[in-house]
Amino acid sequence: MDAVVIAGGIPAPQDPLYAYSNGDSKALIDIAGKPMVQWVLDALGQAKTIDRVALVGLTEKSGLICSKPIAYLSNQGKMLANIQTGTAKILEMNPKAQYVLFVTSDIPAITGPMVDWVVNTSLQTQHDIYYNVLTRQVMEQQFPTSRRTYVPLKDFEVCGGDMNMARAAIVNRNVEFWDKVIEARKNPAAQASLLGFDIIFRFLFRQLTADDVIRRVAERLGLKGRALICPFAEVGMDVDKPHQLEIMRAHLARVQRKQLTSSRVQTAVAKTARGRRSGAAAPRPAAPPKKARSKAGPVRRHQKRR
Repeated sequence: MDAVVIAGGIPAPQDPLYAYSNGDSKALIDIAGKPMVQWVLDALGQAKTIDRVALVGLTEKSGLICSKPIAYLSNQGKMLANIQTGTAKILEMNPKAQYVLFVTSDIPAITGPMVDWVVNTSLQTQHDIYYNVLTRQVMEQQFPTSRRTYVPLKDFEVCGGDMNMARAAIVNRNVEFWDKVIEARKNPAAQASLLGFDIIFRFLFRQLTADDVIRRVAERLGLKGRALICPFAEVGMDVDKPHQLEIMRAHLARVQRKQLTSSRVQTAVAKTARGRRSGAAAPRPAAPPKKARSKAGPVRRHQKRR
């Protein structure tokens, strides 16, 4: 599986994160000592399911690295154009690629195992689009002050995730509709209006399920879609506002401290184990040689007779 990381957004002066970006890319905002997108690249590097990465929106001069082969692509100005450019690069790097994982640069708390869960769970079926949703319960249990926008569905309230998968061949289909869906991704009412009157009616009366919504979007594109109920709040914890940035800074600083403590403990345990093995294997020092007794026996002293 190959991944496209979308990192093209540059906050405008009216954007809440403009003061933190200094006019540069949002993806480069510092979080716990690293650019935000570097955390995402680290997670993709750790994931067992990811082979290659295309980073759209930043150049090699940014200093970003990944342990997997990575291509840097310039920002195309719109999210859909960035998705299409990234997908084209993946197909150039791997002409046999069937699916592509799309990840935004603003979910820095994801980890390798979370990436693997999304990929492996998606590949259990043969759909065209896989979209992650997270319940309010999952989000607020992990990040209670995130203040996300939720869509009320039949069984629960959900928000969208920012790591999703699709067939590589579909990103150029029905471009106009794709553009509208992407533009409406933060607005539940606008999303419903794109899907038709019956969806609006069911939305208002909380008769929709997550699969209903994804299926209708896919049908409008002539595709088959599947909703994934993701158990990892980190997949939906994107950084759009200053308070969300501070949440991520505090969260990832804690993660770093835990990793440092764990590393120190492992180092101490390893040293102790090496010391024990070294002590058990070391030969005992040889005993000093005993002095040989003279065969003639002890010398007797004779007193002179007077």
